[in-house]
Amino acid sequence: MKCFFGTVVFASLLWTVCGISPSSYPADECSSMSLRLRAFRLRTSCNFTTLKEKQLKEIQAPTTILYLPVLYLLAFIVGLPSNLLALWILVFRTKPLPSTTLLINLTATDCLLLLVLPFRIVYHFRGNNWELGEPFCRVVMAMFYGNMYGSVLCLAFVALDRYIALVHPFGAKTLRSRRTSLYMTAAVWIVVLAAMLPLLVSRQTYMLDELQITTCHDALPEEEQENYFLPYFATLFTFCFLLPFVAVLFCHGAVLRTLMAEGERYGHAVRVTVLVLLVFIVCLLPSNILLLLTYMDSSLDGDGDDVYVPYMVSLAVSTFNSCIDPFIYYFVSVEFREKARSALCCRVDSEVKPSSLGNNVSYSSSSSSSGLRSKVTMLTKSSQCGTSETG
Repeated sequence: MKCFFGTVVFASLLWTVCGISPSSYPADECSSMSLRLRAFRLRTSCNFTTLKEKQLKEIQAPTTILYLPVLYLLAFIVGLPSNLLALWILVFRTKPLPSTTLLINLTATDCLLLLVLPFRIVYHFRGNNWELGEPFCRVVMAMFYGNMYGSVLCLAFVALDRYIALVHPFGAKTLRSRRTSLYMTAAVWIVVLAAMLPLLVSRQTYMLDELQITTCHDALPEEEQENYFLPYFATLFTFCFLLPFVAVLFCHGAVLRTLMAEGERYGHAVRVTVLVLLVFIVCLLPSNILLLLTYMDSSLDGDGDDVYVPYMVSLAVSTFNSCIDPFIYYFVSVEFREKARSALCCRVDSEVKPSSLGNNVSYSSSSSSSGLRSKVTMLTKSSQCGTSETG
């Protein structure tokens, strides 16, 4: 949590940096720079920046000014309440166990991502016109991408924690320690800060004179895309999406193989694995691939008319990752559902002590034997030494 608050302080300190950009261009000079609206090529001549007629229609089409904000709005309405509820239960109703710390960080990154969506919603509803100034555009986009990739890294760490607990139970007591969880927490927020910094220190807003709108992170100089943002997003794709995706596939595959080899019930594990793959393949994979194609298109001769809109739609869909996360890792637990139901109904069960939810999310619906329960409930005994469940 200290790293989380450090992120907020860091962003505040960099607010002053946001007013200065290495790519700023004076308004009173006749610029001949080549700009691109992600995949669209802008034509700039003597302070007059515009697009081709087809592209002007594309940026003001219903897809970008109506459907996109509706998708963001749906993600915000569904995701924020569920994540805030999950965060409240994890922080105030459960014991501070190592795996609980990972879940708290996952929920925190999702909440921070969702909190900037209202600004994107207003931006698109107003015809892709940003009216809140250059510094705030930088902060919104930095928090958007930073917390998106921080959330992906958290998913990988949670999968790794489950893998250790179920596949290597004898090493779980050592590997799933509080120190390890703190190292993972630090890694998550370092990645978030690293992802935010390039967006905080570079210019994000550009004026389209013919439409009389100011875009936020949509229109960027072609040279800057090739030399700055393409390496930046390629690095994020490789280390903050591709590697975590491979780790998640390996960990969940190993968990399924272990449960099947021991003849245990694995229906719950299959459902959780399917949801995780849904997050990565449906929500995150298209946006990351199209993101690279968008910035790589600046080196091609075409105008890239077929890249911009699909990427913007896939980017909006990627935010549903934050909506699905609570259902994957928390609402699959009967105990968490009871606590959530109790919180929504304003009931407090004074007889139930705070639980180790983070270490007790069940993969199986069976409760007939202590051996089975201990193998499919994150091995609670690894964090609560000396205790065991009875069927």
